[in-house]
Amino acid sequence: MKLLFAPDSFKGSLTAIQITDILERVAARHFPGAETIAIPVADGGEGTTDALLRADFGQKFRIPVTGPLFEKEEASWGMLGDGETAVMEMAQASGLPYVAEAHRDPRKTTTYGTGEMIKNAIQIGATKLLIGIGGSATNDGGMGMLAALGARFTDANGQEVSPVGGSLAKVAGADFSGLMPELGDVEITVICDVTNPLLGETGATWVYGPQKGATPDIRDELEAGMENYVRVVSAAVGRDIAGFPGAGAAGGLGAALGGVLKAQLKSGIDAVLEAVRFDQKLQGVDLVVTGEGRIDGQSVHYGKVPVGVAKRCAAQGIPVIAIVGGIGDGAEGLYDLCESTIQTTVSGPMSLTDAMTHAAALYESAADRAFRAVKIGMGMSKK
Repeated sequence: MKLLFAPDSFKGSLTAIQITDILERVAARHFPGAETIAIPVADGGEGTTDALLRADFGQKFRIPVTGPLFEKEEASWGMLGDGETAVMEMAQASGLPYVAEAHRDPRKTTTYGTGEMIKNAIQIGATKLLIGIGGSATNDGGMGMLAALGARFTDANGQEVSPVGGSLAKVAGADFSGLMPELGDVEITVICDVTNPLLGETGATWVYGPQKGATPDIRDELEAGMENYVRVVSAAVGRDIAGFPGAGAAGGLGAALGGVLKAQLKSGIDAVLEAVRFDQKLQGVDLVVTGEGRIDGQSVHYGKVPVGVAKRCAAQGIPVIAIVGGIGDGAEGLYDLCESTIQTTVSGPMSLTDAMTHAAALYESAADRAFRAVKIGMGMSKK
C-alpha cells in the first residue's frame, strides 16, 4: 500500500509539516509496512519555503538582507532537492511584520532585500526561482528588487533615486543594462493568486496600500508616482508592465517580475505542486490525504490546496480524503472533481478557540477515523 500526504496548514494552529507528521504516525498504526510520501503544501504565503524543503529534501540558506526600512535583517530561502530550483518568500526580506504599525508608510519601504535574496540564489547556482510574493510592506513597483539586481533608476538630473515608493514620481530614467547577466538564463515562477493590475482603483496602491499605512493623501501621491514609473519602465523595456493580472501584487513587485524579468505568474497550488514534481510522485499511490483549515465553495472556486491536489489525483484515478477543520457551503464541489470524501476534525460542539487550542489532538482523532473507514472499505472489497 502506498499513501501520499499533501495537506495545507491549518492557519494559526497546525503547520503542514506538523500535519504530515501526524498522518505518518497514525498511518503506521493502521497500515504497518505501508509506504508513505509526505508533501506538506503551502500556497505561496508564510511557510512555503519550509514546506517545500521538507517535501523535496532541500537545503535552507540564511543570509543578511536589507529590510523594508533599510535596516539589517536576516532572511531564509531554500534550494530544492534538484539542486537548481530556489524557493523563497518575499516577505522574508520585505514583509509587513518588519514595520511597526505606528511607522507604516509605503512611501518609505523598499523591496531591495528581495532582490538580494534572488541575487544570492543565482550566485549559488539556482537556474529556476519560485517566489511567493504575499505579505509585503512595500509599494515601490519592484524598483528596490530591480536595483539590487543591477538596474539603475535616475531623476531628471541623472541622479540615482532611492528605490522606495516615495521616489516613483521622481523616476525619469530606467537603465536595465546592468542587470545580472545570469538572469537571462534563469526561469522565474511567481506564486501569485492576486489578479489585480498595477494601476487604478483595483490596483496595488488603492487596494493594498491602506494596510501598509497609506492614508488617502499618501495613496493619491503613490498612485500618481506609479503612473509615472510605469510610463518610464514600460518605455525602457518595450512592453506594458501594468495591465496583466497580478501586476499589482506586493505593491507592484508582480509588475517588475512579470513585466521586466519576464517571470511567469501562476496560482499558488499549481506552482508549488509543479516545483515538487507532484505528478511524478503520484505514480503507484493508492490514496492521497490532503486538507486545509476550512473547505467551502470558495475553496473549490478558487482552486485552493485540496482542490489543486484533487484535480491532479483525478487525472491518475487516485481517491482523495480531505481532512479539514471545518466544512462550509459548496464544499461538496470537491466530489465532482475526483473520487473523494471530506472528514472534519471537529468532533462536537466547540468554540473556534478550543478547536485551535486542541488542533493536534483533534486532527489525530480525525485521521484515525478516516483510516479506520479505509480499512473497512478494503475489507469489503475483498468480500
